[in-house]
Order: sequence, then structure tokens, then C-alpha cells
Amino acid sequence: MTDPDDLQRVLGYVDAIDDSGDITEVGPELFVMSFWTPRFCAAIIRAAEAVGAFEPQPDDPVPGHEVSLGVISPRLFEYVQADIGQRLWPQLRRAWPYIDYHGLRDAFVIRYALGEQESLRIHHDVAQVSASIKLNDDYAGGELEFPLQGVTNASVAVGAALAWPSLVTHPHQTNQLLSGVKYALTIWCELPSYIE
Repeated sequence: MTDPDDLQRVLGYVDAIDDSGDITEVGPELFVMSFWTPRFCAAIIRAAEAVGAFEPQPDDPVPGHEVSLGVISPRLFEYVQADIGQRLWPQLRRAWPYIDYHGLRDAFVIRYALGEQESLRIHHDVAQVSASIKLNDDYAGGELEFPLQGVTNASVAVGAALAWPSLVTHPHQTNQLLSGVKYALTIWCELPSYIE
């Protein structure tokens, strides 16, 4: 099913922003905040499927069936990069006052489907801060889990961003998908240049 307004919505970042909630700590150094509307999340899923480029990257040590927002639209990637700097980062600085925003390393839609990619092994991201946005919830299983913190994203709303420090302390995995197709946006915030 398509929506005739998808092109305008995705390329113009129309109906995207949800500012309905403030930052909430849901576990040790794990924060949830509102970000996108469910309607915009659905448009992103349709745009990613229309591009049809879900595939693992050959040099990725933890490969997933994913498509970068930059492949969907460089303009969309720029909107998201600016939005994170303007809306998410000030909220995160309340929790982590010494972090500086250096843009995005990547932002991509990852798809989990039975017979395709059904889970993702435990790993760390190479980023300063990582975030995940649930794009849909009509599936079972497939929770993003942080075993050391005892937290999953099961109760996180569609469109809300779950953010955490990327390196060392927050290994995470995606548990086995049981039914349906799961879509999520993964965000990797760039490391400061003096760290790389």
C-alpha cells in the first residue's frame, strides 16, 4: 500500500517531528525521547522498501539487511542529521553534559523478516552515541536487548528514539523475530575527530 503524499513527506521532512515527550531514563544510561510521528515512520518504511536495497554491507562485522537514509535520499539524511543536532542532542546533553555533536556517521533502516534476517548478534557500535527508532510494531519478538542493563525496547513507542553510549558499556542484540516484519532506524552519531 502506498500513500500519495509519501514523496513530499519524506523529501520535505513533512509530518516528521514529534515533540510530545521529554527525555526519560529507562535503564542505566539508556534514554527514550519522542522523535518521529508514526505516520512519518510508516512513510520511511515504504520509501525504504521502494528503494529495494536491503542488503548486508560486505565489510560490516555485524551485517544486517539495511538501507541507508542517504541511499533513500541524501536530502532526507541531511534533514535527520540536522534534526538530531537541534532536537535530540540538547536533551542528551542534560544526561551527558560533555558530549558534542559532530553529525551522523550513518542512519539506516534495518529490516528483520523470517527466512531473511531474524536476529542480530550481540555487539557494540563504533559511534559516540547510538539510537534506535522503532518504525513499526506489528511483529512479535525481535526486541532490541541490552543484557548488561536488563533492558529491552519492547515498551518503546513507534517513533520514539532510544539512545545509549555506543562503545564498551552497552553491548546489545536483536532477539529472534517470531512473526511479522520488523523495521527500525539505527542512528550512529559521529565520534569526535580526536578519538578516531
